[in-house]
Amino acid sequence: MEIERKFLTKEIPFSLEGFVCKQIIQSYISFEPTIRIRKSNEQYFLTVKGKGHMAREEFEIPIQQQEYDRLLEKIEGNEVRKKRYYIPLERGYMAELDIYEGQLEGLFTTEVEFPTMEEAESFVPLTWLGEDITKDRRYKNTFLARYGKPKAVK
Repeated sequence: MEIERKFLTKEIPFSLEGFVCKQIIQSYISFEPTIRIRKSNEQYFLTVKGKGHMAREEFEIPIQQQEYDRLLEKIEGNEVRKKRYYIPLERGYMAELDIYEGQLEGLFTTEVEFPTMEEAESFVPLTWLGEDITKDRRYKNTFLARYGKPKAVK
């Protein structure tokens, strides 16, 4: 079970130098159900996600590059390219800041994962995280792959 909140980050008030960063390319084989392939640096994954906003089932398995390359032939929509920075927060939480590239350039989102719903609901976000968009489907990566950047983001 994946439990997370997502925020629309407008600006980062500190340098990202020194934080772990991964280059991510993800594509969708199916939007319903959600089946995704992802290249994260030189690692490859096949992921199946359930429905939901803050909490949903997620099943992820590592795959080989050859499998990833074959599955690329079956994708729907556009690929989602982003740099993901891992920023430690208090209480052991980790912020995953995504800086989107290509057709989604200018969009920044940050996700924070939690071990329980109670912790997710009681989490008080730092101001730099921005507006809580956890329940706004326009910012789900599946929506971004299908329709591009939401109009509200300039």
